Amino acid sequence: MKATEKEKAKRNAGRRAAEFVRDGMVLGLGTGSTTYHFMVRLAERIGSEGLSVAGVPTSIQTAIRARELFIPLATLDDHPRLDLAVDGADQADRDFHLIKGRGAALTREKVVAAAAARLVIVADLEKCVERLSGTVPLEVIPFAAAPAMIAVRELGGEPAVREGRAKDGPVITDNGNYIVDCTFSAIPDPAGLEEELTLIPGVLECGLFCRYVQKTTLVAGSAEGTRVIEKR
Repeated sequence: MKATEKEKAKRNAGRRAAEFVRDGMVLGLGTGSTTYHFMVRLAERIGSEGLSVAGVPTSIQTAIRARELFIPLATLDDHPRLDLAVDGADQADRDFHLIKGRGAALTREKVVAAAAARLVIVADLEKCVERLSGTVPLEVIPFAAAPAMIAVRELGGEPAVREGRAKDGPVITDNGNYIVDCTFSAIPDPAGLEEELTLIPGVLECGLFCRYVQKTTLVAGSAEGTRVIEKR
């Protein structure tokens, strides 16, 4: 998919997801470029339709963008249960298992996903795969990084601390931790691997999202339009 087509696909998916929002909802606002298109369309609907909503952001970056778009914000302290969460994914398989965390916000994204009655995942069609594979991010407390990486290797993964692009040294999450990217050649049992990774001492969360398949709707975008896929 060409870059321009990919951007159109993201835009189509994000804007389509905004149509799931109803007046009075409390929303989880995910992190990432596709979710940003959802927020832009949500802001348009707030302005044109007078929607009354509140959004719980999953990252500092999302909070900044929401304020720029004049989307009202709230916290999980205010609303521990959410009506709907909209977020992106790095990969989504046919069983609605996800890999997330490219934006280093996976822990807060998982908290928000758990709090939401419904989870809408927006992604371009290239991210929809038969089986998950590749890089699974972990959020790890710095003190535990070295032994956690040994444990990942014992599970068949190849770990690496994610380095910053515009800074020297590791990426630091909004929670003050490292991101360890773990490459797996294949992931035949995503739910089992999620459990094993999150049991490693010092791992705060894992980028595999397998617990929310029953409440997940996938909005897959292409340059021509979108396809809404729901669990049967």
